[in-house]
Amino acid sequence: MRARILTLCLVALVCGASAQAESPNMTGHWNLDVSFAAGGQHSLRFDAQAEGKGTLQLQDPRSKVWGAVAPSGAKWSLDEANFVTFSGQVEFLIGNVGRDAGMLTCKGKFENPNLITGDVDFSPLVGDRPSKHGTFKAVRANQ
Repeated sequence: MRARILTLCLVALVCGASAQAESPNMTGHWNLDVSFAAGGQHSLRFDAQAEGKGTLQLQDPRSKVWGAVAPSGAKWSLDEANFVTFSGQVEFLIGNVGRDAGMLTCKGKFENPNLITGDVDFSPLVGDRPSKHGTFKAVRANQ
């Protein structure tokens, strides 16, 4: 009886360890909602491709005022603890007359295979303006 209980415990331990060792699948299409602490919310699409490559594309309805929004190159990485970082250049509209170009960097963790949450930073590429900080939520798109 003891041997049977010990065997069951070992099987449960091995199965649990192998389930934890599996990394979530980062590749695919993600709908990204960004909220900055100082105000401002944006929607983007992040397409994660193999080998840490991808694209970011602004999806805000206002962004189409200036024509079609082209995706920009992005990169991503995933560590053993299911922490993910992805970044790329984006341009947010400033009113009706300008654009705020910068580097968007998201650092988060998989909550489940279809949800990543974490912190976001936007560093302007031009001028001496401070970075913007906030939070993001990325939900895997159904495509």
